[in-house]
Amino acid sequence: MCDKKQEQRINLKFLVKLKKTPTECYKLLQEAYGDNSLSRARVFEWYKRFSEGRESTEDDERPGRPVTVSTPETVTKINQIVRADRRMSIRMIAKAVNADKETVRKILHEELHMTKVCAKLVPKNLTPDQK
Repeated sequence: MCDKKQEQRINLKFLVKLKKTPTECYKLLQEAYGDNSLSRARVFEWYKRFSEGRESTEDDERPGRPVTVSTPETVTKINQIVRADRRMSIRMIAKAVNADKETVRKILHEELHMTKVCAKLVPKNLTPDQK
């Protein structure tokens, strides 16, 4: 089952094949979908794509976006990196795991319970051996 945006794109693709103008397409989509229709700019954008020969109605992939969700694998990887070299900055760790800096900061502080002390990341609660 496709969502409303994709359904409208499919209909827009059909209208392009019928040789309708972008303004006519926009008016027809407004009439059919009312307030839930695509904006005028999106209709013109997708009209151009379809008229240039695009067949897919799916959104394009967005390459290079950083990981924003902390997964158990990411937490484990960050923990290993910090244990190997405690002097690494959050920015360096984020680059190493290809994650957002804020995500790495949250993992370090909230999940691994570490804080920065004198340029080293250390656990908040020190064990007797560490004292």
